[in-house]
Amino acid sequence: MIEKYNSKDTVELVLEKGYIILKPKNVARKGWDKAFKQMHDNGDDKLLIDDVFEDENCEEWS
Repeated sequence: MIEKYNSKDTVELVLEKGYIILKPKNVARKGWDKAFKQMHDNGDDKLLIDDVFEDENCEEWS
């Protein structure tokens, strides 16, 4: 069945209300590690927004 539908990924088998459901098993964040490495190699991994603002008052949090 996997070959018939040309599935190259792993599948998840779900039994639900008398039905058998096969669906592709998605891997969350698949490929992010390579994308982040490429961003770093290209120098594209810079903050878009400063994590601390000049007018930020941090005293109220201490």
